Amino acid sequence: MQKSQLCVQKEKPEKNPGNPKVVLDTNILVSAFLSPAGPASQIVYLAWQGKLQVCYNQEIMDEYGEVLSRPKFKFKIPKSDIEEVVETIKNDGLFFDVQPSDFSMPDETDRVFYDVAKSAEAFLITNNTQHYPKDPIILTPDNIVDRFIDPFNKSPDFYKAQVLERFRRDR
Repeated sequence: MQKSQLCVQKEKPEKNPGNPKVVLDTNILVSAFLSPAGPASQIVYLAWQGKLQVCYNQEIMDEYGEVLSRPKFKFKIPKSDIEEVVETIKNDGLFFDVQPSDFSMPDETDRVFYDVAKSAEAFLITNNTQHYPKDPIILTPDNIVDRFIDPFNKSPDFYKAQVLERFRRDR
């Protein structure tokens, strides 16, 4: 099946066309909000800065809303900041309508993330690589940080920095 048959990008130009396109598995947002000093929060911060272009569709946005509102999560940042991150993804990201693929997936509930990533020619960032087929577009937060941030510019406290604290300050 050709790409044109799989996806339709909404009429919104890429804000930073040279920056990598990514799809964020919901577990990346959960990890970022549970551990604001970890690599997942660095990914969220890079996306918020526009250094990564987040691709999504309505099903992904619905999952973000549902999962991030679960009371079982004791997030380290205020709910209003979480809502702002999700709203920024929606407003600044790239929306794709995709048709579901028809091959077997290790975890069918994650199909939409993979389908959007393939259609958008984007990387899929997840903490659960085993939920997806073996594909070079599937990366962990550490993979993306290592790939797109110059390791020589990392300060010793790179992962200890309160990324979402900077997010709140920079608004």
